[in-house]
Amino acid sequence: MVTADWPGVDPEWSREIDVASTSAADEPGAARRWHLLDNGAQLARRGLTPAGTLLCVHGNPTWSYLWRSLLAAGSDPAHPWRVVAVDQLDMGFSERTGTFRRLEDRINDLGDLTAALGLDGPVVTVGHDWGGVISLGWAEAHPQQLAGVVLTNTAVHQPAGTPVPPALRLALHPAVHRWGTTTSDAFLRVTHALAHPPLAADVRRAFMAPYRGAGRRAGVGHFVADIPADASHPSFPALTRVAEGLRGLRTPALMLWGPRDPIFSDRYLKDLIGRLPDAKVHRFEGAGHLVAEDRDIAAPVFEWLAECVRANGDGLQRTAAPAARSAGGPAAHPPQDYGSGPLEPGTGVPPLWAPLTELAAGPAAGDTAVAEMGTDGRVARSLSWRELEQNIAALAAGLQEAGVGPGSRVSLMVPPGVDLTVVLYACLRLGAVVVVADAGLGTRGLSRAVQGATPDFLIGIDKALAAAAVLGWSGRRISVRDLPAARRRLLAVETSLAALARRGAGLGPELPCPGPAPVPDPDAPAAVLFTSGSTGPAKGVLYTHRQLAAMRDTVAETLGIAPGARLVAGFAPFALLGPALGAVSVTPAMDVTVPRTLSASALADAAAAIDATVIFASPAALRNVLATRAGLSRAGYDALGRVELLLSAGAPVPEALLAEVQRLLPRASLHTPYGMTEALPVTDISLEQIRAAGADAAAGTVAGAGNGVCVGRPVHGARAAIIPLAADGTAPGNEPVTEAGVTGEILVSAPHVKDTYDRLWLTQRESVRTAGWHRTGDVGHLDAAGRLWVEGRLVHVVTAPGAVVTPVGAEQAIERLDDVGMAAVVGVGPSGTQAVVAVVETVPPVRRAGPAAPQLAGRVRDAARAAGVSVSAVLAVPSQPTDIRHNAKIDRSRLSRWATAVLAGGRPGTP
Repeated sequence: MVTADWPGVDPEWSREIDVASTSAADEPGAARRWHLLDNGAQLARRGLTPAGTLLCVHGNPTWSYLWRSLLAAGSDPAHPWRVVAVDQLDMGFSERTGTFRRLEDRINDLGDLTAALGLDGPVVTVGHDWGGVISLGWAEAHPQQLAGVVLTNTAVHQPAGTPVPPALRLALHPAVHRWGTTTSDAFLRVTHALAHPPLAADVRRAFMAPYRGAGRRAGVGHFVADIPADASHPSFPALTRVAEGLRGLRTPALMLWGPRDPIFSDRYLKDLIGRLPDAKVHRFEGAGHLVAEDRDIAAPVFEWLAECVRANGDGLQRTAAPAARSAGGPAAHPPQDYGSGPLEPGTGVPPLWAPLTELAAGPAAGDTAVAEMGTDGRVARSLSWRELEQNIAALAAGLQEAGVGPGSRVSLMVPPGVDLTVVLYACLRLGAVVVVADAGLGTRGLSRAVQGATPDFLIGIDKALAAAAVLGWSGRRISVRDLPAARRRLLAVETSLAALARRGAGLGPELPCPGPAPVPDPDAPAAVLFTSGSTGPAKGVLYTHRQLAAMRDTVAETLGIAPGARLVAGFAPFALLGPALGAVSVTPAMDVTVPRTLSASALADAAAAIDATVIFASPAALRNVLATRAGLSRAGYDALGRVELLLSAGAPVPEALLAEVQRLLPRASLHTPYGMTEALPVTDISLEQIRAAGADAAAGTVAGAGNGVCVGRPVHGARAAIIPLAADGTAPGNEPVTEAGVTGEILVSAPHVKDTYDRLWLTQRESVRTAGWHRTGDVGHLDAAGRLWVEGRLVHVVTAPGAVVTPVGAEQAIERLDDVGMAAVVGVGPSGTQAVVAVVETVPPVRRAGPAAPQLAGRVRDAARAAGVSVSAVLAVPSQPTDIRHNAKIDRSRLSRWATAVLAGGRPGTP
């Protein structure tokens, strides 16, 4: 062994130990030599008392080197932990025994080793790949020593009806197995190639070091051969025992996962969550099988350990038994009868659908509740409140018989309209968790979202079902319409919503309509909604029934949307909220995945169809409505002229745009609520209030007014505060302030703020690290009148020499130029010395992206200077890169990378 060739390993950690074997694979009394990486002696030499021991078990074909970052972190005097990373027998630098050691033997071997080491607890096991199964087998056999488990990309069970992953099937094939795993080093090289980014050359050499020569790779081949592909395999009983034993594990658990894993995909994570439902889970988007190489796992592991210690007083202790959960899903909460009226404080809230139920039972029962527009400008389909309630009840009964119940995850891939409304509320009534990842995320974003949520059921139109078949999305598949038998088989569709509704309608003499109905516990999970993905991969945001109901009540209270309102929803999420508000809802004829496809005629047709009083449309949609208003008929103008309230959100809405919209909707009060997927709305402001704020900023009469987009005051029940920015452009503090003019990260608090980020423990932890607040990632300030001004995103703050620049104020100033459409201010260069670069979308658009014409560049610099920002360079683009969902949020991070390349002399291309 030459530890100098193992980057990241302190030679003092490397040791060997002879262990008496009790394994059935060995002769009685046999001793086996193990190699370990163990920092215990080092800690003792330094006089440090460890809080416990991490027992780290590698998989195939790695070795203890995989855990070097944990050894380094555990050796830190600030949080000393003994870390024992083993080389399993026949693996790494441990003895080559010449025997075939099966799963049961390896679990037993590990017990022999820990007995020889005298590990008496608290012990936290850490496992990867098949080392995860072995570590869990040890954990279940040593409950008195066990204090917790950490798992990275592993599996304890092969889901029924699913084959072993293709890579393992190939490695197991008789024609390939020996050559691929033992005779050659192909299996090692293929495994190492799964790293994202690729392993450094010296790290790759270190991983190969113990396996040079076929004689040292027999264990690699044996490990693969011991994979229980089916119940006939000799190791299947041991694997089953470990898998079932997890359900009774009473210790804290942490799962760190790389979803880009062709072997242990998210379906295995889903199985583990079902067995360890109280585990903390974090999926590192973009990481793969070798997650410990792809990402820093040491920091989260030790943060989690510190949390466990704090939660249990002086040290790690076993926790109470986990609550009963539904298989593979969130907590299963028993239904409770909350009826539809007000509840006593502390007992819950009226269910989300209470207004819908009341309208179905009242004098408005026969009135239209939800409608769909056809491309011919007419209503293609509609349901009354009574029909909507009956259809929901019938479908809920059918879904329940099909297996949908409390905690079931149901991915809804259905366009806004009658079908989506019915299935959404049917699932919510059953206590299922609806997963809503709209097609506006794009194919890649949508696929990431669905795969990460691992739904139990996927309900969709043909296009979505075809994508599910091609991309391998999980979940039992249900089509919206009845399909021909051949098509159903091709798409692996079990049934349809139409068939389930027919079945549900026939389950009893009368449908349960209307009136009080059992509903899930208000604190049970209700929905996973996805962010727009404009600043990174879309995140799943989990809401409880209580939080969704609070969102409904906040929208109603703030905007005065009462039962009887008539809503045109030009943005899919608001189409789903309409029935919960008791509002008649219609979605205009448009491509809901591209908001800017909404035309003035389509909007007017939808408004006329229901005599609309409220319109919700994104800024991009409003721009196209204005651009196409020449095609409006007199009747269209009249329908829009009767609208009383316009809402626009998703991105900043320029005052000039609102002023043009006001001429099209002369009676409407124009509002631009500020919020996010995690909390909507947070603040609200009208056009008149925007003008007043602008006047205050221009006159300087209100401290803090100006520099950003004024989004108004917090809505009923909400609060806003600021964590001040530091000189490096971060917001490291934890003390919220509300003083006027202090710029920093915006914090919000409200009853309708999300419950948690789904399977993103680290992200959730960061978002709530200021107790009682959600950290939004937005940057802004409050003025002396209590209004919030948004200045951009925290990740887009520019750290210029001697100044921290937030982008929005300068962007607004630049966008006032006649020949500029959308502007973005980005930083180029190292943090602390960044140059401020303005990227402008010109009107009319330039033919090619690149440096702006000198005259335009001068005007842009002057405009930015008037806003207090010194611009070093100006680039022009035909169009800005915007998010898919809103078509309005500029991807400043992408522009920064592009601008860096252009200013370094690269070809401009397309940003």
